[in-house]
Amino acid sequence: MKRNTIAKTLTIAAVTVLALGVAPTAKADDKGCSNVLMQGTFAYTGTGSINPPSPAAGPFVEVGTQTFDGKGGTTFAATASQNGNIRQMTGTGTYTVNPDCTGTMTLQVSPTRAVQIFFVIADGGNEFHAIETDPGLVITRIARRLFPGRAI
Repeated sequence: MKRNTIAKTLTIAAVTVLALGVAPTAKADDKGCSNVLMQGTFAYTGTGSINPPSPAAGPFVEVGTQTFDGKGGTTFAATASQNGNIRQMTGTGTYTVNPDCTGTMTLQVSPTRAVQIFFVIADGGNEFHAIETDPGLVITRIARRLFPGRAI
């Protein structure tokens, strides 16, 4: 009886050690993010402010769509309110997704201005959260895939 209990305890301990050793590896391997994961169109909202000394200093909000080609290219179209002045914006850019599901993008927002953005992919690629990283910009974005699970 005692020998049987010891054998069961050792078996449970061995299975537990094996499971704990494999689980973190499987989780890291599951990430596997790449540019392809972003392929499709997202609706997004950006909010924040542009700080002095910029002549455009003040509150900033935008709503738009952004399309990713799965190969590192992106386009966007948005309506923005910059310090209360409404304007339409369109542009192109590039992006890179890292294996850990973070990434960076550069968006050409005017002929003479590009913004740098850091983002994190969420919800299996159906969402991303971003922050503009240029000095003087305090703008965050939340984007959600249009029609998740359906090819666009």
